[in-house]
Amino acid sequence: MDFAFTDEQLAVSEAATGLLSGLVNPDRVLAAEQSPDVVDASLWQSLAEADLLGIAVPEAQGGGGYGLMELCLLLEAQGRVVAPVPLWATLVLGAFPIARFGSEAQQAAWLPGVVSGQVMLTAALNGSVNSVRGLPSISASSQGKGWVLNGTELAVPQAHLAQRIVVPARTPDGAVLLALVDPQSPGASLERTVTTNREIHPHLLLSEVTVAAEDVLVGPEGGHAALDTLLAAATTALCALQVGVCEAALQQTAEYLNNRHQFGRPLSTFQGTLLRAADAAIDIEAMRVTWLNAAWLFDTGRPATDAARVAKWQASERGQRTVHATQHLHGGMGADITFPIHRYFLWGKQIELLLGGPSAQLSRLGAQIAADALAEVNP
Repeated sequence: MDFAFTDEQLAVSEAATGLLSGLVNPDRVLAAEQSPDVVDASLWQSLAEADLLGIAVPEAQGGGGYGLMELCLLLEAQGRVVAPVPLWATLVLGAFPIARFGSEAQQAAWLPGVVSGQVMLTAALNGSVNSVRGLPSISASSQGKGWVLNGTELAVPQAHLAQRIVVPARTPDGAVLLALVDPQSPGASLERTVTTNREIHPHLLLSEVTVAAEDVLVGPEGGHAALDTLLAAATTALCALQVGVCEAALQQTAEYLNNRHQFGRPLSTFQGTLLRAADAAIDIEAMRVTWLNAAWLFDTGRPATDAARVAKWQASERGQRTVHATQHLHGGMGADITFPIHRYFLWGKQIELLLGGPSAQLSRLGAQIAADALAEVNP
């Protein structure tokens, strides 16, 4: 296992970090948060012009043809500036499964628009994540060559911006399919919901929504495996985003402690603040190595589901601990919800719970360990 980045990966990280750190500041983020869609549309176009939106899009569709590792490096850079753009939703939840599972026609219809910044996508995964059996909350019944979808998916990331939503649905016999759903189609509606970090994650309501055969991304014969793959990628990418958030929060806290004086000396010279900051630094490195491991396994074709769960457990547990510590170390300034560090706290808490918090990840890991043990006893 070699975690040294390739030249291409270093170039992606440097380009993303340079563009985002150069363009994004707290005032710009605040302005986007106060807009109706809570998105920085100008920044989105700047990312497109820099060829960063097509990193993991196949070269045949105008992208770079890279993998999950490169996507994660872009998201890590986003986390450092908490940029209000739908990178995770569009590139990981939407474009990634289309690139991996979609037909040539589906890829041609949507991926060039993602590269150019004209198309935004997302996926509805909460129902599957929160189900004991791992089945989506949306039901699908066959109708000719197509399907009819019914049900509700809660908190679909930035669905109000998306031209298409990747929707997993369960069939009557317990199979799963992935469909590309137009949120403006008859029978579909969105209920606006604001999340902890001020993003819009609407609830998706489907009532007798017809999906044509050409809009089925993965049929029932391969839906379970495709959904598991999508969840592993989405979870790993969230962990990279969390590392960026926590790393920037700790850096800002270190600067604050160096410049803030108490009893005639900088706060950074007090042992209590030093130890708290050091613990946060250790937490960040533990989060980093676990998402790197999951992304490396994924991109090399190895089983990555358990590694993604371990990474999410670390990102949830250590991530919330880190953002809590950085806010606490700001003292009274940390309690000011208009102060920049508070935004990092909100992002850290939001990422902690997306696709399952630490208890949920441990439960799934435990269930998998038990299942593997039973399989060995009763082959």
